[in-house]
Amino acid sequence: MQLSTRGIVRRFGPVTALGGVDLDVAEGEFLTILGPSGSGKTTFLKTVAGFEIPDEGAVLLGGEDITLSPPRQRDVGMVFQNYALFPHMTVAQNVAFPLEMRRRPRQEIARRVEEALRLVELQSFGERLPRQLSGGQQQRVALARAVVFSPRLLLLDEPFGALDRKLREALQLEVKRLQRRLRLTTLFITHDQEEALIMSDRIAVMEKGRIEQVGAPTELYARPSTRFVADFLGESNLLEGRTAGRVAEVPGFGAVPLPAPHAPGPVTLLLRPEALRLATEAEGAVCRGRGTVVETVFLGLSAKLRLQIDGGAEVLARVPLRPSTPPPAGEGEAVVVGFSPEDVHVVPRG
Repeated sequence: MQLSTRGIVRRFGPVTALGGVDLDVAEGEFLTILGPSGSGKTTFLKTVAGFEIPDEGAVLLGGEDITLSPPRQRDVGMVFQNYALFPHMTVAQNVAFPLEMRRRPRQEIARRVEEALRLVELQSFGERLPRQLSGGQQQRVALARAVVFSPRLLLLDEPFGALDRKLREALQLEVKRLQRRLRLTTLFITHDQEEALIMSDRIAVMEKGRIEQVGAPTELYARPSTRFVADFLGESNLLEGRTAGRVAEVPGFGAVPLPAPHAPGPVTLLLRPEALRLATEAEGAVCRGRGTVVETVFLGLSAKLRLQIDGGAEVLARVPLRPSTPPPAGEGEAVVVGFSPEDVHVVPRG
């Protein structure tokens, strides 16, 4: 593993920001720490970077214990949300700064700066000042500065949070391509679930200073191991029922077959909105119910419907649309709703 943390604890007075974090990041991997505000993800990143010293635990980089090493000795590149560029320096001077601090020869600095600016497609912007650049261009400069000295680890602290949606999506793909090209071991911090799903090799979901689950995006989305992960990562329907073996009785849907036997008692089932089928498509479904459309939201290529199930809870359904095709049902309309047992995941309780 390129990065390993062992039992990281960080307290601020009576508040425990990190409650014993164990995490491994493989060489060349893009791993995202995903969690809501206040979950501890930024404190964890600062601990890895050396801006915070843990009260307990260890940080290992390439097998070397760097827990007490100052940031400048960690060989770590970092990109902040607010860019953190020096306003009085040109683009080239900003990118050269880490190399100058490492006392690299002048010719090497010039060559590496040119290479880094070419990587982020800003090779003709070297003499401009940060204030003469757009937000997206400034973020590219920050990225070039973070990678110019070939760090062993790249840290990204919500770097796209200040950008508009279209630019953010474009930069997400650019950063991912650059990371793969350079084979940079990367730790990325975000609270944006969609961003995490798009960019990550693996995702670590954090809540209240602890890692809830680590896995590939498809694994976490389809088979979350806790209720928090199921509810936080993407949109979800959490259906409450009771089970005795291979079947769960769910209000509004009746008997729902389960993928494996379960002990008698209450059970929580995860059903993603895209797994629900409406009207004629629901007629062949094993699990069916009736309901009323409470709200319809048009999303372009799909529509999101909030449904009140007769005798059951509210659920969300996401229905794909063709161009110029209206949503299948409007507010107040009665609909038949169905889903397949294969799309149900039993969320562990506790």
